Amino acid sequence: MTRARLNIFIEPEHAKRLDQVAVHKGVSKSAVIAAALASFLSPDGEDQREAAIAKRLDRLSRQFDRLERDQNVLIETTALYVRYFLTVSLPVPEGQQDAARAQGRARYTQFIEQLARHIQRGRSLVREVHEDIEPAEAAQVGSGTESQEVHSESA
Repeated sequence: MTRARLNIFIEPEHAKRLDQVAVHKGVSKSAVIAAALASFLSPDGEDQREAAIAKRLDRLSRQFDRLERDQNVLIETTALYVRYFLTVSLPVPEGQQDAARAQGRARYTQFIEQLARHIQRGRSLVREVHEDIEPAEAAQVGSGTESQEVHSESA
């Protein structure tokens, strides 16, 4: 079988690595390049690359979906809290505003400390909420209470 002669230019780092691989494997540089080119050009190699890329994209898509779900939970939680807070909060009389600010600072400090402890534990509050909700939803669907609630609300 005749072979075609090619003159190619490669980066110096690649040339050094090619020399190392050829010496280590005990073959010629041409044999290493031919094997690499065959692997690169083979349909099986391309299919494997595409499968690996598809697998990675699927994993990234699932991660993105989880992030989107968590973000929606956070947005809804914040919105509900703000609505509740604005509904039940009474205006503070002028003479008590300094005391209210001091109490607010103390509560905020306590909140930050509690948040830090929760983050240090490594558990996600959003996941805990999902874990609490999912079994409850499954129990409702399984027992048929969901349809009873819908009927009682419409009555």
